[in-house]
Amino acid sequence: MSLTVHTEQRNDVVVVSVAGELDMATAPQLQDQITDLLDKGRSRLVFNLAEVSFCDSTGLSVFVRAKNSCDEAGGVVRLAAPQRGVLRILEVSGLVEVLHTYPTVEQAVAGDPTPASS
Repeated sequence: MSLTVHTEQRNDVVVVSVAGELDMATAPQLQDQITDLLDKGRSRLVFNLAEVSFCDSTGLSVFVRAKNSCDEAGGVVRLAAPQRGVLRILEVSGLVEVLHTYPTVEQAVAGDPTPASS
């Protein structure tokens, strides 16, 4: 399956909507998009995962690298609306705490303190 990535500026946050399967074959596409955003000075990112049906360790590593890069630039990375299977992977890996995860895009953009795993 392929991966589609769309970005939308919301005030000082870029919402990166990802759809499809995020795995070893498709992760470089998302990584390229993140690199492009960082090169343009965009370091406040919300990843809308509502349409991501699968995410493996390669996909998780893209989010970790994005967080590290955004942290260095004084920004933030938040994950929003992961499907149950993707949320479970984040929980099992312990990344749900590190990669601030929210039930909705709106809460992630606002930085609402309510985590998705509550």
